[in-house]
Amino acid sequence: MIKAEIVIDSPKWKTKIRNPNLYLKKKIKKLSSIKSLKKKNFQFTLLLTNKTIIKKLNKKFRKKNKETDVLSFPIKSHFNNNYKGDIAICYEIINLRSKKTNFNIEFDKMWIHGFLHLLGYNHVKLKDYKRMLRKEQDILKRLN
Repeated sequence: MIKAEIVIDSPKWKTKIRNPNLYLKKKIKKLSSIKSLKKKNFQFTLLLTNKTIIKKLNKKFRKKNKETDVLSFPIKSHFNNNYKGDIAICYEIINLRSKKTNFNIEFDKMWIHGFLHLLGYNHVKLKDYKRMLRKEQDILKRLN
């Protein structure tokens, strides 16, 4: 089973998703039913934040002094192999992108992208990017 702790530090999120905890609980339940993830026990924390906080996190941990859409912080622990790490998502960037599509779609893309990073996927090389993109698209189809 996949479990997520949701931390909301920007009230703007609730203007687009009335109950982010319930929304994600439903999505994670679908995610947990995917064959490759079905028997896994994963836990992660999802921070729903704003551009000020994500910029500070990006500067501190990636040495990039700018806002970004999503940050992932994978954790390898000898004490708790189930805890995969933390994801932070920026409201303003998701909201801006959603002008062309839909807020929930853009949000789902970002937390799935972050989740895959926690599982070890990356997009440094083109082949890795394509592999990760295929996995993201497959998961997104199943979530809707």
